[in-house]
Amino acid sequence: MIRKLLTALLTLLFLSAEAEESVFQLGVINKWQHNKKDEPIVIDLKQLPVSFTVKSALVLNGTEEIASQLDDLNNDGCPDELAFVLDMDASSERILQIRLSSETSNNVYPSRVYAEMLLSEKNGKHQLIQSLTTPGSSDVYNLLHHHGPAFESELVAYRIYFDRKQTVDIYGKFKKQLEIEASQFYPTDEQLARGFGDDVLRVSGSCGLGTLKGWNGSKAIHIEPVDTRTETILATGPVRTIVDVIARGWEYEGNKRDMHVRYILYAGHRDCEVKVKWDKPLKDEVFAAGIQNIKGSVSHSDNKGLVACWGTDWPVNDTVKYAKETVGLAISLPENVIGEQKNDLANYLYTVKGKGLQTFTYHINFTSRKETFGYDTPEKWFAYVSEWKKSLQQPLVIEIKK
Repeated sequence: MIRKLLTALLTLLFLSAEAEESVFQLGVINKWQHNKKDEPIVIDLKQLPVSFTVKSALVLNGTEEIASQLDDLNNDGCPDELAFVLDMDASSERILQIRLSSETSNNVYPSRVYAEMLLSEKNGKHQLIQSLTTPGSSDVYNLLHHHGPAFESELVAYRIYFDRKQTVDIYGKFKKQLEIEASQFYPTDEQLARGFGDDVLRVSGSCGLGTLKGWNGSKAIHIEPVDTRTETILATGPVRTIVDVIARGWEYEGNKRDMHVRYILYAGHRDCEVKVKWDKPLKDEVFAAGIQNIKGSVSHSDNKGLVACWGTDWPVNDTVKYAKETVGLAISLPENVIGEQKNDLANYLYTVKGKGLQTFTYHINFTSRKETFGYDTPEKWFAYVSEWKKSLQQPLVIEIKK
């Protein structure tokens, strides 16, 4: 018995000795003259001098532990990024500590975000799936519950259609809470009575909220024909959700290319980051991105990549059970990719082009009049999105030191 205990102890000591750790100091500076709340910080682990495979991470603000997550973005089994959110006062600096380890941690943080994709079943017990790839000729739109991946923060929820539209649709909330796991984007009458939110926009054939589309010279067009479509949930929290939408072999303007669109939603955020990557640089192709022109809406644009609107319409085709919904939509595109502002019958748009362009990032945002914490007039919404764009242009300055 004593020999067995000694063997077990020596094995434990050996395993502990095998664990590796690297500690870094992270300097964070907010140069902006405004406070920043839940500001995303993302560390590319490949840029750090770490000689081992990272299995866990700890972020410390003094003795306070900050919720974080490690994300494997290419499914090779190794984390690629460390992400967390941070509150920073105006014109302030802070030193954080990051500890990376080769040992798996049992730390569990309360999740402030959620994501799911569900395969529909007749018995209503829909099955969670992480990724789906189909031939471009397949129609699985109605085989997926809520028609594609859905993801949320405490403030808002989104979904992306799994079809030729690839449209971003939205779900407005009354309260700041996570709801999609329970409501699955379609709340019951009992959940509605308890203050759950619901679908607030009928996107039809439009761009919905900020979907990147093709452009035929007069209107936005859907993403077809393609060889395959893939939609994947890469991360479900606790700090951010990541959803990939990939159209491979898109035949467009005489070229065949792959388009990879990544949607990232952070805790505490109503806005969503959208990263676009093509498999090869653009030639002379022109695309379009924008927001739906809700019936009777009013709009605001700075003619430099920002366009917003405010309008009221039926959220679904059922005009008996459902009431009209009022929402504010917005998109902020970088100036270096926009061409002209070109509205069509369904959308407020900017053309997107740039010879040699292969990647770019933009942001989408919305509010719903359901919210008890949001914006209740177009004037307030337009003022907010103007400040939001300025905030996007004032990211935190980060410096990593060993």
